[in-house]
Amino acid sequence: MAKTLTADKAGTGFSIRRETLVKWAPLLVLIVLCAFFAVMEPRFLSTRNFARILIAASPALMVAIGVTFVIIMGSIDLSMEGTVSVCAVAFAFCFLWLGGTLASWAWLALPFAMLVGAVLGFVNGLIHVKLRIPSFMASLAMGFVGTGLAMVMTGGDRIRIEDALFRSLLTERILGFPLMVYVAGVFLLVAWFIQTRTTLGRNFYAVGGGEDLAIASGLNVNRVRVLGFTVAGVFFAVGALLAVGRIGIAETATGNNFMFLSITAVVVGGTALWGGVGGVWNTLVGVLIVFVIGNGMVVIGLPGYVQDGVLGILVILAVILSTDRKSISFVK
Repeated sequence: MAKTLTADKAGTGFSIRRETLVKWAPLLVLIVLCAFFAVMEPRFLSTRNFARILIAASPALMVAIGVTFVIIMGSIDLSMEGTVSVCAVAFAFCFLWLGGTLASWAWLALPFAMLVGAVLGFVNGLIHVKLRIPSFMASLAMGFVGTGLAMVMTGGDRIRIEDALFRSLLTERILGFPLMVYVAGVFLLVAWFIQTRTTLGRNFYAVGGGEDLAIASGLNVNRVRVLGFTVAGVFFAVGALLAVGRIGIAETATGNNFMFLSITAVVVGGTALWGGVGGVWNTLVGVLIVFVIGNGMVVIGLPGYVQDGVLGILVILAVILSTDRKSISFVK
C-alpha cells in the first residue's frame, strides 16, 4: 500500500510539473526570443520595431483565434485562406459600391464582410457534420472553393481601397501603435469573452474534452461544431478586414500564407491538437512567437529558410509537450 501511494504521489508530481511546463513554456520561449534578438540587435526593442511586428501580426491573430475555437473542439479548419480572400474581395466591392468612404453608407461593408465569413463558416461546418466528412478535408475543400470564388469575383484584378478613414487603421497611431493593433486587441477580448463567459465557449471545451461524454450529457455536439466553424468564419473575416486595411488592396492573394501562420501559431502557443486544452491567450503568445522570430531573423540578417526551420522545430516540440503519447495507441 505504501509503495502504491508513493508511486501515485510521484506520478501526480510528474503530471503537475508537466502541466506547468506545457502552460508556461510558450511564454518563456517568447521572452527568451525577445532577449536573444535584443542582445543581437538593440534596435529590436524599439517601439517602431514592436509596432512593425504587431501590424504584421494583427490579421494573423484574428485568423488564428478562429482556428483556435475549432481546434479546441477537436476539429481542424483549413479553409482560412479561401475565406479570407472572399471576405476581403466582398468587402471591397461592397465598400466601393456604397460610396467608397466610411463617411458614407460604405461602413455597412464591414458587417457585411463578417456576415460573409459567418456564412462560409456555417457551410463549412454543415458539410463536415451533415455529410460526415473529416473536418480537415471538408475545410480544405472549402478553402479551395473560396480561393476560386475570389478569383471569379475579381477576374484576377486588384481592388484598391484608398479611403483615408479606412486606411487610418494603419496611418493613425496611439502611443506609437496604429489603430488596427487596438482593433485586434478588442476582438481578442471578444474572443476571450466567448471562450470563458458564454455557454457556447464552454461547450467547445466539452466537445473537445470528450465527444462521447458530451453526447451522454445531452449536448447537441453537431450544433456546437457548426457554430464553432461559424464563429471561426467571423474571425477570418475580421482578419481579412485588417489585412485590407494594412495594404489597401483586396485580391485573390489576400488570404495567402494564413494557413501556415495560423496553424503554427495555435500549436506553438500551446493549444492541443486533440482538443479541450488551450485558448485565445495561448494563441496570442503563439502568434507573437511566430512574428518575433520572423522579424528578429530579418533584423539580425538571417535568411528566411532559417526562420522556417526554427518554426518547424518549435511546432514539433509543442506537439511533444502537449501530447500524452502513452494514452494514444495510434497517431492519426
